[in-house]
Amino acid sequence: MHVRIRVDFDSGPSLGPGKIELLEQIAKSHSLSQAARVLGLSYRRAWLLLDDINHSFEQQAVVTTTGGRHGGGAQVTPFGLDLITRYRKLEKAVEQLASRAFRKGVATANNSRAAIRRRPLVRAVR
Repeated sequence: MHVRIRVDFDSGPSLGPGKIELLEQIAKSHSLSQAARVLGLSYRRAWLLLDDINHSFEQQAVVTTTGGRHGGGAQVTPFGLDLITRYRKLEKAVEQLASRAFRKGVATANNSRAAIRRRPLVRAVR
């Protein structure tokens, strides 16, 4: 089971899987443009998401340097790494709760197709 969660803060901002994946990719590549390519986002969309993250909290999650002779870059701050960690811990906890809550009665991939084939959607009228 996999759960996708989004945290909506009372003050307006939100934090969800897309923003966290962006932070993780920036941490790996040290590049906003590379992170955007990996995630299949336009550079503008990635920049807007990052700008939203950085303006949603009292501390910046990513600091960027503009391009130049050696190119620009992006560095996830300790605060940004902490956001990733806290979000992933929350996600895991919610997945465990969901697993317990929906343990019974959920069809598995193997038996759900068979169950669908056995039960006709419409009964024949004679």
